[in-house]
Amino acid sequence: RLTRLAEDLLLLARSDQGALPVRHEELSARELLEGTAARFQARADTTGRTVAIEPGEEITFRGDALRVEQALSNLVENALTHGAGTVKLGAQSAGDSVVFRVSDEGGGFSPEFAKRAFDRFTRADEARSTSGTGLGLAIVAAIARAHGGEARIESTQAGTAIALVLPRA
Repeated sequence: RLTRLAEDLLLLARSDQGALPVRHEELSARELLEGTAARFQARADTTGRTVAIEPGEEITFRGDALRVEQALSNLVENALTHGAGTVKLGAQSAGDSVVFRVSDEGGGFSPEFAKRAFDRFTRADEARSTSGTGLGLAIVAAIARAHGGEARIESTQAGTAIALVLPRA
């Protein structure tokens, strides 16, 4: 756990310096979604939940597979830990961008938390006793910025949907 924390902090420090390494290669959005869903399905099964991929078009884009998978994994991890119901993963084209979405059917974010959700060391319930560090969404945002994109909350009521918007080229 300490190693993971050190790696997360190093990633954020590199991002602050504009030096987060990103290797651009041709990627399939569907393959990234399928790999992420497969990695988390066993964990979801233990709690009676499902990780599902929403149907969509085949989208290719240029990005860093390792970093995009890390961002998607952080989002799925948060949905499984703090959300409820089915965790849905999807991707769609939006002009010159690809928009990845991870959503769940939990209670959503409070408006107060939504304003600072992507800040470091921020947790929705500061008093909770789970082992999270509050870095997951900050890392998602840093990875999006390193690709020239953004991360955003798209829904705060009756569930949570977070979008990772990345340029296609």
